[in-house]
Amino acid sequence: MERLAIAVVDDHSVVLEGMKSILQQHGAGRVDCYTSGHDLLVGMSHRLYDIYIVDVELRSDDNSDQAERQCATALIDDIRSVHPDAKVVINTMHEEMWVVERLTEKRVDAVVYKSATMEQLLEAILAVASGRQYYSPKFRRSQTRLELQSDIPTQRELEVLREVARGHSTKTIGAMLYISENTVENHRKSLFRKLRAHNMAEMIVKAIAQGYLNPEELMEKG
Repeated sequence: MERLAIAVVDDHSVVLEGMKSILQQHGAGRVDCYTSGHDLLVGMSHRLYDIYIVDVELRSDDNSDQAERQCATALIDDIRSVHPDAKVVINTMHEEMWVVERLTEKRVDAVVYKSATMEQLLEAILAVASGRQYYSPKFRRSQTRLELQSDIPTQRELEVLREVARGHSTKTIGAMLYISENTVENHRKSLFRKLRAHNMAEMIVKAIAQGYLNPEELMEKG
């Protein structure tokens, strides 16, 4: 631990200070805290880190009443564009299936839920530092569920689902995704079947409940 330089990114100062204190108590060589992805990327122009501990959602202060949310998957890409060999540990409270799917796709090095013990987080850090991956037992169970379920919507179906939930027409969705209207309708029918929904409203409610739709994404402009 004494050789590790660690960056911690979280928009809650109490979380940052607590994590920094504990990591230093356990001998971490350097711990720098950032409250936004932007601040981290600025910091990375001067220093790269052995491990990046990132929250899934980060609130950025843009001096407006409405704070923007940045999904960690976008920040992961930004970190790796600057530091291709970066070791990324996700520390999050979000257990939704869409989060599990995205983090699995990004092949992050470790996932530890905020409900876990500090010992588990330290175990994850040591595992990643030695070149191994660490996924909490709860995250592993969710991954297994993803692998076993045959009724999980495909990535393209999820894209259609998001646009349907935003109120876009079949024609508009087809133009946005560069697919035919017939293909959009086929995806829509498949979604009804997989989510066992009888109408659009029920499909959207079930998709949110099962973690396939992120309600905050529905507020974004398509």
